Amino acid sequence: MNKVVITIARQYGSGGREIGERVAELLSIPNYDKELIRLAVNEDETLNEQDAHRVDERATNSLLYTLAMGSNMFSVAYNIPQLLPANDKLFIKQSEVIRRVADEGSCVVVGRCGDYVLRDDPARLSVFIYADLEDRKSRVATRHDMTPSEALEVINKTDRRRSSYYNFYTGGKWGKYDNYHLALNSSLLGIEGTARVIAQMAQLKMERENGK
Repeated sequence: MNKVVITIARQYGSGGREIGERVAELLSIPNYDKELIRLAVNEDETLNEQDAHRVDERATNSLLYTLAMGSNMFSVAYNIPQLLPANDKLFIKQSEVIRRVADEGSCVVVGRCGDYVLRDDPARLSVFIYADLEDRKSRVATRHDMTPSEALEVINKTDRRRSSYYNFYTGGKWGKYDNYHLALNSSLLGIEGTARVIAQMAQLKMERENGK
């Protein structure tokens, strides 16, 4: 195996997006984050970009729909996709895009349940990025020009949303250690140091697989 597909799940404010970008730079491979929205919209005429950005990484919020669909969501999707909420259509299309870009070669995939979507791919290296709360508050407050208390509110709301999204679409638990190969606290080494650890792990994984 001469490729590695790095999936990055992240707490809000942990620097996961920046870490994904830097890992891709260190390994000279593509990075897929917001680009997954554009690619999904381009391939599904029933999606529009404005709605896709609005529902990206958000679970369907209709309790009645959730109870009605249950585990039949994907079979219904392919038969009568017009009945699906934009959330579900986007998740399904993004999953197809993720599997395709992973088949094409090494890459970084940020969020979008990448560890679950590629769970059967031997090239997968799944990482969960977290950070100390004070560092997260500082990063979010600086980025969005808000107070620490406002930043904490946004952090809690975003993490609840990400957890709900992951749990709904995978049936698993967001942040649970055995969903990932590696969990790193970005407060320990910073953005650059964390990215370098992941890049080194990716290189070691490829060397090990090639040596089998």
